[in-house]
Amino acid sequence: MMNFMKRLSLAIIFACCTLAMAAQDGIKVKYQGATPDIVDFAWSYVTSSDGNEDEEVDESTNALRQALERYRKGQSQPEGYTITVDKKAGYILVESRQNGFTNKWEMCYWNMADKKHKLFAYCVELSENGKRSSPGQYDGLNFYRYNNATKTMSLYDAGIEVDYFNISYSLPRTGKDIIVTQWSENGKEKWQKTLKWNGSRFSY
Repeated sequence: MMNFMKRLSLAIIFACCTLAMAAQDGIKVKYQGATPDIVDFAWSYVTSSDGNEDEEVDESTNALRQALERYRKGQSQPEGYTITVDKKAGYILVESRQNGFTNKWEMCYWNMADKKHKLFAYCVELSENGKRSSPGQYDGLNFYRYNNATKTMSLYDAGIEVDYFNISYSLPRTGKDIIVTQWSENGKEKWQKTLKWNGSRFSY
């Protein structure tokens, strides 16, 4: 019963966060040059609440923002933090390791088939001692569709019914597909599946 209530509480928290983000008019993406790169998308996402005093920034997003800010300023990351930025592949990975816990933030983007939009993905996952079992408070996978004409990205249904319990999602640094892994309660891998990208949505 306690485990069910914990899962229900986490589901409610994420649902509230999703509704709050969906209520936004969209996130304006600021960049220099012909098109935005992955750092532009990521920075626009983590700073989207700037100037809005009514919107709280959670601890996870704040930690990611600080890591990105250090990267943008050419500063080194503190002990326990690593950042991988691959602009050519359109991919960012930030990891924080402290007291046996690892927070992982992955971000990437795809060009959509209509050539009018791009898809930005933001994934957060928590593991303990290398094992992925119960979700962390801020775990989640969100997608935003970027409009090339308006330079704005908004929440998008990419065709994935996301499950946060004993499931992890690996965004691609190469290729375009997402790897889905299910874990047992003791942190052992049970199975893997591939979500295939067709230019507008994902499917198994």
